[in-house]
Amino acid sequence: MFAQQPQDLVVVAGQPVTLPCSIPGYHGVVLWIKDGLALGVGRELIGYPRYAVIGDHGSGEHHLHIQRVELMDDAVFECQAIQAAMRSRPARLTVLVPPDDPVIIGGPVVSLRAGDPLNLTCHADNAKPAASIIWIRNGEVLNGAKYSKAFLRDGRRESTVSNLYISASNIETGQIIFCRASNKAVPNGKETSVTIDIQHLPLVNLSVEPQPVLEGNLVKFHCSAKANPPVTQYKWAKGGSMIKEVSGDTYEVIVDHSFFTEPVSCEVTNPLGSTNISRNVDVYFGPRMAAEPQSLQVDLGSDAVFNCAWTGNPSLTIVWMKRGSGVVLSNENILTLKSVRQEDAGKYVCRAVVPRVGAAEKEVSLTVNGPPTISSTQTHQAPHGEKGQIKCFIRSTPPPDRIAWSWKETVLESGTSGRYTVETVSTEDGVLSTLTMSNIVPADFQTIYNCTAWNSFGSDTEIIRLKEQDSLPVAVIIGVAVGAFVAFIVLMGTIGAFCCTRSQRNLKGVVSAKNDIRVEIVHKDHNAARENEDHSAMKQLMVMREYLTKMVLYCIFLLMR
Repeated sequence: MFAQQPQDLVVVAGQPVTLPCSIPGYHGVVLWIKDGLALGVGRELIGYPRYAVIGDHGSGEHHLHIQRVELMDDAVFECQAIQAAMRSRPARLTVLVPPDDPVIIGGPVVSLRAGDPLNLTCHADNAKPAASIIWIRNGEVLNGAKYSKAFLRDGRRESTVSNLYISASNIETGQIIFCRASNKAVPNGKETSVTIDIQHLPLVNLSVEPQPVLEGNLVKFHCSAKANPPVTQYKWAKGGSMIKEVSGDTYEVIVDHSFFTEPVSCEVTNPLGSTNISRNVDVYFGPRMAAEPQSLQVDLGSDAVFNCAWTGNPSLTIVWMKRGSGVVLSNENILTLKSVRQEDAGKYVCRAVVPRVGAAEKEVSLTVNGPPTISSTQTHQAPHGEKGQIKCFIRSTPPPDRIAWSWKETVLESGTSGRYTVETVSTEDGVLSTLTMSNIVPADFQTIYNCTAWNSFGSDTEIIRLKEQDSLPVAVIIGVAVGAFVAFIVLMGTIGAFCCTRSQRNLKGVVSAKNDIRVEIVHKDHNAARENEDHSAMKQLMVMREYLTKMVLYCIFLLMR
């Protein structure tokens, strides 16, 4: 029986290998079989100079030794004992073949025209198994390569081709790109490299600092460029207009709102041509009118449409309101008022707000063509026997064609008729018509007066009455009475305080007289004068009290009447 049998082996081409076969106690013929064919009888393998059977024959050792394994040795081997009718397990010998050195087509230096993409092709041939190819730049593997494989005529070895595409903007002159091919035979791989030489238009980057920025602040533009051949010139422009005073790679300026919509451009030139790049500035600025709304005059029942457009940064908010009202009518550029009524007439405001920056507004007018509207106090007052007036105010668009006052059988539009006079005055808001009556009689308080106005859209009428005015209003009488009563109370308090003060002064004089006669004499003269003054003041207070008492009685009389 077999003490040793050949095992599956993997070996790299060019290395030696030994397939073991040991049958102790067997002294017959041993054959080695390769892919079903005998290599020879016994230990002589004629025709296979690289093959030899080695080992101690007496001990039953019949090992197959192969020097410098070649691809043709990739086969299935068996060890057979002919007389004993024994055969070993089949052993697969796998031969690995490293690829040839990889080759980059066009290397070792690849030159490109400006703007052309880079296409590199690397092939690694005669490998088993097929080689894997990777591309390396600056120590990093480049992704995106495409691979293809093809068997050679022997059906065992393969060639691998890899194509790498790099855009012109992603490569610089002087870079070195490696192609590395590897398989199991050479795990560390074999590599070759190519140096890239690119002559290109300037590659430009335009930076803006700071951003965002408030209008009126300083901003710095920096134009950095990479070019081969080197840069020869810088040019700056704003909104298409050249900035002649700047010639270097830096431009500093105080920005306004125009920088938000008009880009700043930098043009960089080298012998191959020019590259232009532009940037807008994120300028924060308050609302600026883009489309100004117009005042409108529309007929009653028609639609009114206002259009108002603003620009601002950051995004602004638009609010439509009627002047004097806090109600928001719209947050859009367009305000539509459906089927307008006369009360819709007035001033409308389109207001724009840029948060934390500023606000602005524009006012427009809406005029509604319709019948006149009359506003008036329905009851006017006038004193009997004197002159009185009643008034009506007419709002009308278009202006009223006619205004008339009528009462009983009388109609008066203007001028004077007997005791009556009509005056009409135009104001900014409308027309004021006044009917003046002289020497008012009781019948005037029983008469109904009509104020009527007409225009091309219709008419309106207001009924007004005249009421007799009291000669002295009750409120005035009550006020006088209350005031007199308060004055009376104040007077009584004053008199009481005066009397108290006088008594205290007399007491002090007596005490002084008892202690010192000379002081008494001095005080006596002084107190005499003071007594005269107190007597006079007392008389004045009594007169005032009598006057105020009469006033109170008169007010009470008026209230009772």
